[in-house]
Amino acid sequence: MAAPGEYFSIGSQVSCRTCQEQRLQGEVVAFDYPSKMLALKCPSSSGKPNHADILLLNLQYISDVEIINDRTETPPPLASLNVNKLASRARMEKEEKLSQAYAISAGVSPDGQQLFQTIHKTIKDCKWQEKNIVVMEEVVIAPPYQVENCKGKEGSALSHVRKIVEKHFRDLESQKMVPRSPAQQPQKETALSS
Repeated sequence: MAAPGEYFSIGSQVSCRTCQEQRLQGEVVAFDYPSKMLALKCPSSSGKPNHADILLLNLQYISDVEIINDRTETPPPLASLNVNKLASRARMEKEEKLSQAYAISAGVSPDGQQLFQTIHKTIKDCKWQEKNIVVMEEVVIAPPYQVENCKGKEGSALSHVRKIVEKHFRDLESQKMVPRSPAQQPQKETALSS
């Protein structure tokens, strides 16, 4: 662990051993001495290129830290954040969560909620109007949310939404038809004869 006055330079390569004897290695992206927190950028555990894992390590639980390559030059400037894009994403996430909460509080069936999520993945212009799903201000899907419950002006929008609804329920049916593995099968109780 870092002794008083010691610090880790941003960009340095370090290797750490956790209290569980796990060896971690990565690039220092942040270090906070008062809280003893070290942030390391490590290769992605998903294996995707251009991705990385960021590990936050509490140095109180690290038994050994070895500096492999100390960076002495000034680190590159931090990438600028697109605040407008972040605010827009936060606003959209909030609207989506409020929409889900509204559906639950309005007593919409789980089938209706699932269908809404499926449609929303493809068509963002999707909202609740009481218990009805309104898509692109053109198509209304009323409970019980089947293809025949899709109403609107005949055209490409209505046709497209009907296809999404049809595929949604077809996918649900195929999931129910998938045979279960032996571990998922209900166990039969057998009576022991005495």
